[in-house]
Amino acid sequence: MFVFLGPSFPIHEAKTILPEAVYLPPAAQGDILKAALHRPSFIGIIDGYFEHVPSVWHKEILWAMKQGIHVFGASSMGALRAAELTVFGMVGVGEIFEAYCSGQIEDDDEVAVAHAPAEEGFIALSTAMVDIRATLNKAQEQGIISPAIRAELERIAKNLFYPERTYPAILKLAASQPGLEALKNWLPQNQVHQKRADAVLLLQTLKEKFTQLNTPKRVLYTFQHTQIWERAAREVRQENQILPEAFARPSTR
Repeated sequence: MFVFLGPSFPIHEAKTILPEAVYLPPAAQGDILKAALHRPSFIGIIDGYFEHVPSVWHKEILWAMKQGIHVFGASSMGALRAAELTVFGMVGVGEIFEAYCSGQIEDDDEVAVAHAPAEEGFIALSTAMVDIRATLNKAQEQGIISPAIRAELERIAKNLFYPERTYPAILKLAASQPGLEALKNWLPQNQVHQKRADAVLLLQTLKEKFTQLNTPKRVLYTFQHTQIWERAAREVRQENQILPEAFARPSTR
């Protein structure tokens, strides 16, 4: 069982929930194919690269499931890919996955964060838009801010480039808005970490399914072996880098 994990949840904490898994850095293009070559029973995708590194290819997930591997996704890139491939059998869990499925959110940048390198534990250096939305909604529900202020803060956050999304940056740009002092005092102890919560749910789900599902994944689609796919698959196999330690790469995104 392989789990691709980075800034959404600390690996040392993940191991206390699901010690059976092999934990790998955020997934990039080709990594699901590499993992699938090991013939695991399960692959869980939480975090993944984009922008500076090619993202996980939908087709490699489809190929993995066609090989009988159960593929689950949540929280970040996993939630996005699961929403896109749920009709083909990829399993998504969590509120972020549900939000993508319902169309409540659509953009990739909703789950994007800047983070530290692997040797520093992939610590998030910015805050995901999905977490900001959830936190501001909670603040409104508790009467800390008005609906109008919540909407304005969401607008400010959404207009920031994802590596610059932090609560101090948002509050600085919103300094002219009234009634922010209460929010500043409320934030340290009340932030909603939805990506973290969904990552935990995925780990718990994998632990449960690992003991229940003892048959290979079955899918109804026919996998198309296009020339582009065959060339990409051949290149991955020629790298001969399918051991877990081979997945390491620079962590800027």
